[in-house]
Amino acid sequence: MSELLWQKTGVAVDARIQAFLAGDDVILDREFFLHDIQASAAHAEGLQRIGILSADELVGLKHELAKLAEDFQSGAFVLDERFEDGHSAIEARLTERLGDTGRKIHTGRSRNDQVLVATRLWLKDRLARVAALSRAIAGIALERAEAEQALPLPGYTHIQRAVVSSAGMWWAGWAEAFIDNAIRATDTLALVDCNPLGTAAGYGVNLRLDREHTTAALGFARLQVSPVYAQLSRGKFELAALDALGSATLDLRRIAWDLSLFTSAEFGFVALPAQYTTGSSIMPNKRNPDVIELMRATHASVAAARTEIEQLLSLPSGYHRDLQASKGAIFHGFGRGLAALELLPALLGNLEWREDRLRAAIDSGMYATDVAVEAAIAGVPFREAYKAAAASADSAGQGRTPEGSLAARTSPGGCADLRLDDLRARLGRVVNSRAGMGDAS
Repeated sequence: MSELLWQKTGVAVDARIQAFLAGDDVILDREFFLHDIQASAAHAEGLQRIGILSADELVGLKHELAKLAEDFQSGAFVLDERFEDGHSAIEARLTERLGDTGRKIHTGRSRNDQVLVATRLWLKDRLARVAALSRAIAGIALERAEAEQALPLPGYTHIQRAVVSSAGMWWAGWAEAFIDNAIRATDTLALVDCNPLGTAAGYGVNLRLDREHTTAALGFARLQVSPVYAQLSRGKFELAALDALGSATLDLRRIAWDLSLFTSAEFGFVALPAQYTTGSSIMPNKRNPDVIELMRATHASVAAARTEIEQLLSLPSGYHRDLQASKGAIFHGFGRGLAALELLPALLGNLEWREDRLRAAIDSGMYATDVAVEAAIAGVPFREAYKAAAASADSAGQGRTPEGSLAARTSPGGCADLRLDDLRARLGRVVNSRAGMGDAS
């Protein structure tokens, strides 16, 4: 390991203690390393603007930072145990290549400042991806709702057959859910889109840093003004980001549950694309829906990450080393959550309904609600209509069809009035709002 910046003369560094202090920093910082390099280049520009660096020194630093990013991406440079963390690796590389000029890169910064801005940039990128995936999922659900709005589908409450529903209604529910998920991710992105670079360890520094320049250079929407709040927001913003991700993975879990049931032999409503199933290692007669089962498990990782960070935040104001652990939480939470969401659009676009099994599952009792409502429309008090329909549930379906039941469900949002145009317009506004913020996805 290179010499530690904070190492004191005459004080030996205990290897076990240092290993404990470093934790998984080197491994985790691989995830944030390119963002740290990006922020270091912006910081160098700011230092040149206030006279700490010369124009030539800035050119040299930016060239070497770009080269370091290139080497890291190609594998020519490996962030490993030679370094305390990603930040010290950047400084060591610049010092090796540029001597004293490289040593100037840390002027006016703290390691906490570095990780704060790197993870903030990383969170922005991940939240933009959650929003983009949510919009894509909502779009697919809307398309299928339009195409399959008249396809009968048993409707369940308490996992018991309840009423006649439709594939269109099922899809419309997920469309609206993921429109909301896109909005929440976009709103959370707007919350965290503020620049903490230049706040050092939470009290600023004795330099007139050009924080407005670094804000623009890094593409932040605004400056995070207070150095104290920059520290208070660490963990708070990560929680908000995980909450936004969790909204999507909660819905993912429930979709996966539906598909777990619908693909079972007992239901047989859905056929999954072959690549989403695996063979049993011992039972030759079956295929397993492993992908949707692991999708179902994904939210647990997001919830665990959220809990880990929340428990870290029982701290007074100011910077504390405890917050180091928040890096691992967001890495694992977003790593698992986004990986599952990435697979969902293609799955939803390619699953197939088995119409014969859907129709066979609609029994006479599922028309009982229609019978009760029709009697109420005719003037029978609903309580009496309900009792009469319950008593004759076994014959409620006589002379009725699923299509007739769906056509009569005229309440706004019901099978006969899905309001897909309203949902489509709302999704369009979400897409346009992101386009206005520079999102090309």
